[in-house]
Amino acid sequence: MAITSPSARMPAVKRRTLLQSLSSVPFLSASLWPASQRADVKQASTSVYELRVYHAAPGKLGELLTRFREHTTRFFDKHGMKNIAYWTPIDEPESTSTLIYILQHPSREAAAANWKSFQDDPEWKRVKEESEANGKLTEKVDSTFLALTDFSPHLR
Repeated sequence: MAITSPSARMPAVKRRTLLQSLSSVPFLSASLWPASQRADVKQASTSVYELRVYHAAPGKLGELLTRFREHTTRFFDKHGMKNIAYWTPIDEPESTSTLIYILQHPSREAAAANWKSFQDDPEWKRVKEESEANGKLTEKVDSTFLALTDFSPHLR
């Protein structure tokens, strides 16, 4: 029984032909990406992140955290705002009075529309009113819109 080498069965490819065919690989592979991945790339380029810092009224941070945990994050989702992360500082005095979080919006224009629909939501108005029956939960809210740099790890 004669054993043939694999190269004996494959036709020879000229170096020039191989190099010419490789030049189209990046375009071909990009066209084969699932549509969802292409959408992620496009969304990442237009997405904005909103850094928000809530300065709680004295003694109200616990109630504010409860409202976020039980209601607010759900309303953000409902109104097109993606919850990225929430933090409370470790060091005093901020540890007893500050909530920091980041939301993602499809665009700056979408952010404005998202906030308007959130604030106009009758169910949200009811939850806010009930949670503030014994006084406002926040003294001040800071908001800063951010764009990812080209060297930042991608967020999902």
